[in-house]
Amino acid sequence: MTSPVERIAKIRVLLVLLLLGGCAVTAPDTPPLHIDSSLNAIAQRSRVDVIVVHYTHASLPRSISLLTRSMVSSHYLVTDEQPPRIYRLVDETQSAWHAGDSEWQGKTALNARSIGIEIVHPGWEPNLAGQRGPDFPTDQVAVVAALIQDIAARHDVAPHNIVGHSDVAPLRKQDPGPSFPWRALALQGIGRWFDEGAASVEQARLDSTGLPDARWTQQELKRIGYPITITGEWDKQTQTVLAAFQMHYRPETVDGVMDAQTAAILKVMPTTGSAVESSLTPQPGTKPDTSRNHSADHRMVHYHVQSDDRTISAR
Repeated sequence: MTSPVERIAKIRVLLVLLLLGGCAVTAPDTPPLHIDSSLNAIAQRSRVDVIVVHYTHASLPRSISLLTRSMVSSHYLVTDEQPPRIYRLVDETQSAWHAGDSEWQGKTALNARSIGIEIVHPGWEPNLAGQRGPDFPTDQVAVVAALIQDIAARHDVAPHNIVGHSDVAPLRKQDPGPSFPWRALALQGIGRWFDEGAASVEQARLDSTGLPDARWTQQELKRIGYPITITGEWDKQTQTVLAAFQMHYRPETVDGVMDAQTAAILKVMPTTGSAVESSLTPQPGTKPDTSRNHSADHRMVHYHVQSDDRTISAR
């Protein structure tokens, strides 16, 4: 049984609560948000204008763990299984953390502007013995080619903006390495290439006249997109960036040393676009062979993107 004092205290509490309740303001109901999308501005483009190709330098289980459970990611992962599988790890509307400190064509922060493709591959160690590392399997290359073609078509990515990690971060990265078949992809219209006939003529001229100096080399590397500081010296950064250029366009010898062939290719390299249509002829063993049958789920040249409903055809 409560005392009179306790009853009075309870009454006071109830009165205070009633007063507070009377002061409360009820927010009006928020009206439903209707967005009319019937109008479409012509002044727009995709956020994506660069495609960056990487290798994982790890096994498939390790690659999946690194790209899904750490602070590194990519939009797509192409496996080394038979047949290869494409995982979509990050939606294309989002930025993946794959390029890091990077620059291409004078533009930085490429994560915000690019699609990253990681390829399961054991990697390559720089050497002066001409060792290019393990080849990328034919089926894997076919899948990568089809994926790049699909992305480039949907986002209108220019050929010169289909690059390797070593192109956009040459001072710290070397993937996808010299065994990645850039020339074979160029035969399919993927990426930038040069007029090989013009390069041969230029090489013969340079054999007679001598090699260009460091400043010319730096200016030409910058012209075609590579991040480099113009110093006029054959310094470490110039050797490293030149090696990245060789990995992409003259992978037979990657030593960062200027020679007539490297200089000739650099001289005739288009700033934008590709000269492939007027100069290239297939060489035995360079074009991916997509004629072999695969499993029932991946018959002939069709590959499915995991977590997507699209089917990509490898031609």
